[in-house]
Amino acid sequence: MEKHNNLKYLNIDTSLYKTRLSKKFENRKLYAPANQKMILSFIPGTILEIMINVGQDVEQNDELMILDAMKMQNKLKSAIPGRIKAIHVKKGDKVSKGTLLAELE
Repeated sequence: MEKHNNLKYLNIDTSLYKTRLSKKFENRKLYAPANQKMILSFIPGTILEIMINVGQDVEQNDELMILDAMKMQNKLKSAIPGRIKAIHVKKGDKVSKGTLLAELE
């Protein structure tokens, strides 16, 4: 029988399996929960309007900015209450998916 030295353990629902893992699997980006203090664009588009200022207090569901994407105006709202720490875009900026738009303290 052939001896396998490159076998590793894989944990699935608290059960361990000894198997070969691909390089792609080993180098994957691990899951990390979303940081609700970071407001990211969920779709590529253009910033039409910014309705917040640095230092401003916002409540949950307050409108932060309008993102125009595919001929639709999407109102981005705050998921949590907080204070605006930084705004990383300006009116008219074209953004891609996942671009950091603003941060909460």
